[in-house]
Amino acid sequence: MIEVYSWATPNGHKVHIMLEECALPYHVTPVDIGAGDQFEPAFLAISPNNKIPAIVDPDGPDGKPISLFESGAILLYLAGKTGRFLPPDTRGRYGVLQWLMFQMGSVGPMLGQAHHFRIYAPEKIGYAIDRYTNEARRLYRVMNDRLARSRYIAGDDYSIADIAIFPWLRSWKNQGIDWADYPHLKGWFDEIAARPAVMRGVEVLADRRRPLVDDKARTVLFGAEQYQRH
Repeated sequence: MIEVYSWATPNGHKVHIMLEECALPYHVTPVDIGAGDQFEPAFLAISPNNKIPAIVDPDGPDGKPISLFESGAILLYLAGKTGRFLPPDTRGRYGVLQWLMFQMGSVGPMLGQAHHFRIYAPEKIGYAIDRYTNEARRLYRVMNDRLARSRYIAGDDYSIADIAIFPWLRSWKNQGIDWADYPHLKGWFDEIAARPAVMRGVEVLADRRRPLVDDKARTVLFGAEQYQRH
């Protein structure tokens, strides 16, 4: 059984959804990032960047346990383990990988900054809010244009690229998005949201999450605690 160290965030939900889609047995250990669980030595041993999610698979590729951090790497590992959601042909595989990298390099970081400056920052900085809200809208436009020509983000088939992107768009209100501006993306979003495995995946740890508005959580996630040596 795969052990998943996670929390109810977009990056956590990527892995929860993938495990549900692949029908792999797993157990979740909550890592409360608002309380500082990510700095515990046992977690840092498998996720040295103190970020969720991370996994330990006792049945690794050589029959020995393997631990992995970084959600994109975990999606690739699980796709390789199961032979699902990543095309076997070279052209198809790289088609998916470019959109997975798009999520890892643009969608996640930029929408994360939009969340931070629009909601969590202790002072409202107009330039930062405009900068990241506009970038969020640009990225939505890129995806909307792509989905005007393609059923799924990387082509005709549902893939880890869709699994990686979807959880980040669930907070569209927080990103200053009006779905009316992105009809093709909205259709895709609704289709993905209706998948039974996706519905199960986004419920994982959802009852444990709370708004990160108290001073302790802010310090842990965005302040001095984040930059101390652990």
